[in-house]
Amino acid sequence: MAVIWGLDLHEMQWSKFKSSYMFNKIYHLRRTKMVVYQLAMILCVCSESVGTAALADYTDQQSFVENLNNLAAVYNDDFVGIASYNIFVGVAVATIFGAAFFFDLFWPERHESAAVRLAWKISAVVISIMCLADAIAMTVIVATRRSYVTGVDANEARRLLDQAQKHPNLIYRHNPYCIACVVLLWCGLVATIASAFILFASHHHDDKHGVFSKEGKAERDAAIEEPKADITAV
Repeated sequence: MAVIWGLDLHEMQWSKFKSSYMFNKIYHLRRTKMVVYQLAMILCVCSESVGTAALADYTDQQSFVENLNNLAAVYNDDFVGIASYNIFVGVAVATIFGAAFFFDLFWPERHESAAVRLAWKISAVVISIMCLADAIAMTVIVATRRSYVTGVDANEARRLLDQAQKHPNLIYRHNPYCIACVVLLWCGLVATIASAFILFASHHHDDKHGVFSKEGKAERDAAIEEPKADITAV
């Protein structure tokens, strides 16, 4: 198969998803990276998905109420804004650490230039900061803010809300989707920061000692010594 950017596409094989290969001890921090990178991706994407469900409920409620009475206006811009940003963060985390996961899975012995190594590190730091800002903002908004209706009196607002097809709780912290989104996001943040530290530690080890672990080096040396012993015997 073709070689792109020095990566042999023939190495992309389904067999590499087997646990015996994915979690082998040949490469330094391999098992840790395989677990933590996936946790960062899964938790942030799950937070994004739950947040999107809540976002859809609030925007559907807003559209229905405002179409029913053109004097009414539903305010939920704070949650809509942070939920939209949360989607972006979830995609960004999955892109960076998803790429790191697949590159380490398929091409663990690849060579990367100093510029590429620097790009990995900058991306990991930026994504971690973005995720931290997302978690803080989402927590504050869900814990302290609420949606409300303006332009009509309280009775009319209640009538409009009751007629809506979607009935998300106007108080964000009372909406289970919002709570789940926050909890998953904080768990994802921990995994994202851990992934960044692991990436830095892995690069530091690779630059000094190579990609192999102690077990991997021992196996490699044994494989090299075995043919030599056979030649000597002959």
